[in-house]
Amino acid sequence: MIEPGGIIGIIGGGQLGRMLSLAAAELGYRCHIYDPHERPCAADVAARFTRAAFDDVAALKAFAAAVDVVTYEFENLPVEPLAAIAGALRPGAKSLAVAQDRAEEKSFIEASGGQVAPWVAVSSLAEVEVGVQAIGLPLVLKTRRYGYDGKGQAWVRSSAEAAQAWAAIGEQPAVAEQGVGFEAEFSVILARGQNGSTAFFPLPENRHEDGILRRSSVPASASIERHGPAARAMSASIAEALEHVGVLTVEFFACVDGPIVNEIAPRVHNSGHWTIEGAETSQFAQHIRAICGLPLGSTALRGAGATMDNLIGSDVDRWPELVAEAGAAVHLYGKGEARPGRKMGHVTRVKPFA
Repeated sequence: MIEPGGIIGIIGGGQLGRMLSLAAAELGYRCHIYDPHERPCAADVAARFTRAAFDDVAALKAFAAAVDVVTYEFENLPVEPLAAIAGALRPGAKSLAVAQDRAEEKSFIEASGGQVAPWVAVSSLAEVEVGVQAIGLPLVLKTRRYGYDGKGQAWVRSSAEAAQAWAAIGEQPAVAEQGVGFEAEFSVILARGQNGSTAFFPLPENRHEDGILRRSSVPASASIERHGPAARAMSASIAEALEHVGVLTVEFFACVDGPIVNEIAPRVHNSGHWTIEGAETSQFAQHIRAICGLPLGSTALRGAGATMDNLIGSDVDRWPELVAEAGAAVHLYGKGEARPGRKMGHVTRVKPFA
């Protein structure tokens, strides 16, 4: 167990690292950010900042030696250099390696007892065309690596579109995944402690626009809640198979025949931002508790429900009216330029108990 006053190292300096740092400070910890950018927004609220490349083994070793535990805030990190600090890293590199390759991820989910949409790995146009015949149309091509917020994806709705879709994703190794009909999208956000204990947050129902999360709401609709037991069981099996320590997010499609896993994120997640005001323990505090060996906190709702709306691009220009709104909790990330599609902040509203 890491006692208050200890130092938590966070690889990655984005908004998730920023919110982890704030949560850690409330528990008496200091944070040390590691990131290659000149001024990452997480460094603004952390005790220390090291600027170095993610694949700089010597810098990673020095960083790990200066902290009590190391965690990460996003999954697109080179895994091999992290072997040098494996003893300090929570969650472990296995969670990263699985999550950052969609083919490995889908195979792992299936081996862990989870259900995914029919899929095949493809690495050429010919294999895409075979995939069309094998799993049917429509299907979506997703690059095996680095796709997020709708990037690296292209739909194939007719055989004639296969070549165009293959070109659209840059002719990169990908998975061809059957397009499934679903009622809604939701997440299972859980924390797994060092002793294997788990705690689940209420299921957030998620609404996306242009591949980017726009709103998360709790409690979820009845059509989603009926999938809760199966989705939580799948998620717990995945976390155990990964030997994951910390918060793990599993994104699901709510389908007629049951929940289907879309993807996993081995970290705190955008769909859990509502927990800062809406739950007795936020996902960020829960992650800190897990990696530091503390007991996991209560995940009960603080009100009758909550919504979280992302502030994307120019949405952030509305901050004066939002901070003036009674009951609105505004979080601005300090990221500078408000580019289209860039998450600049979020606002949460908690519905009080009647």
